[in-house]
Amino acid sequence: MRKAAKLIAAASTVAMLLGSMAMVPSTAVAADADTGKKLAENRKKGNCFACHSYEGAHLPGNIGPPLVAMKSRFPDKDRVREQIANPTKFNPNSMMPPFGKHNILTEEEIDHITEWVYTL
Repeated sequence: MRKAAKLIAAASTVAMLLGSMAMVPSTAVAADADTGKKLAENRKKGNCFACHSYEGAHLPGNIGPPLVAMKSRFPDKDRVREQIANPTKFNPNSMMPPFGKHNILTEEEIDHITEWVYTL
């Protein structure tokens, strides 16, 4: 009888812990294009306009391709994200820094920039 009581007590404790975890708000932040634009134009983070031209870029570079019609050029948003995170995956000789692979940007920052790029 004691084992059954201990088992029931343990089960109720586990159930209570699992129930309380459901009440914890998620720390994940939805990707935001405005935040992405700020990161992309930050010289210590994305610095995208150093190499790419896009509408509204201040003194854009011309080393990389222009960031225009991104949805039609890249119908798969994950492909754009991977290009930002690790362009050497697609072109080992790419001049674009692998922002994710080298931890220049966090995963969350890459998500924000991907959202912004996809608005262009």
